[in-house]
Amino acid sequence: MSNDNSSSAVKSLFAASVVVLSLVVGFLIWYFVLGSSAHVDAEGHPKPNDYFGMMYKGGFIVPILIGILLIIITFSIERAMTISKARGSGRIEEFVRNIKRLVGQNSLEEAIMECDKQKGSLANVIRAGVEKYKFVQNEGGMDKETRVAAVQKEIEEATALELPMLSKNLVIISTCATIATLWGLIGTVIGMIRSFAALSAAGQPDTTALATGISEALINTAFGIIASVIGIIMYNYFSSRIDSLTYSMDEAGFSIVQTVGAQK
Repeated sequence: MSNDNSSSAVKSLFAASVVVLSLVVGFLIWYFVLGSSAHVDAEGHPKPNDYFGMMYKGGFIVPILIGILLIIITFSIERAMTISKARGSGRIEEFVRNIKRLVGQNSLEEAIMECDKQKGSLANVIRAGVEKYKFVQNEGGMDKETRVAAVQKEIEEATALELPMLSKNLVIISTCATIATLWGLIGTVIGMIRSFAALSAAGQPDTTALATGISEALINTAFGIIASVIGIIMYNYFSSRIDSLTYSMDEAGFSIVQTVGAQK
């Protein structure tokens, strides 16, 4: 129990560290890269047709948007590695077919060896079910319904332990995808307010200043939408992979339960 709590604390610390580091790196990119002399002049104004300089003029909104994008990218890489590891070392479809065949032939030791070879979350769930199947086979005095219920419960418990690991941090990607668009819109609104305030202070219409201010403001929206699109794509992609993996767990587990139920 203490190991689980320790592991959970480490993962939470990792997530918090990624968020803080991403925001810090976002600020450094905004200040030292976008705000370099290559993109802005000595007075801090963007050079003509320089989008990086315009992004720098977006103000404090931009480094946070960069940080949000870095958070999405970092957790997307982390989820890709985790889910790939959870799938195991071989093809899932072939592994499930082999497990069904071996369990149907009552070759439980070979099925356990196949799980050890496959590794990953799916193999862990199936291994738990096969081991329970083997146990209830050797246990005397149990009727068929009790054996089926015992194996099914073991598979459900093993699945419940594995699924949180697969979906962990997906909520961060989803939240960042939502925040990115809203934060970009906030930047646009602030930029528009500044543009019209500058025109009002000047005392006369200045179409050039207005056009420049609007273009700077809209860059925030564009950046926010891009980050949001990437986040939504990554979230849906990983969700579909987790659903596929969960379906494979259910399919293989159902096959084991059916085999147990077919026993006399």
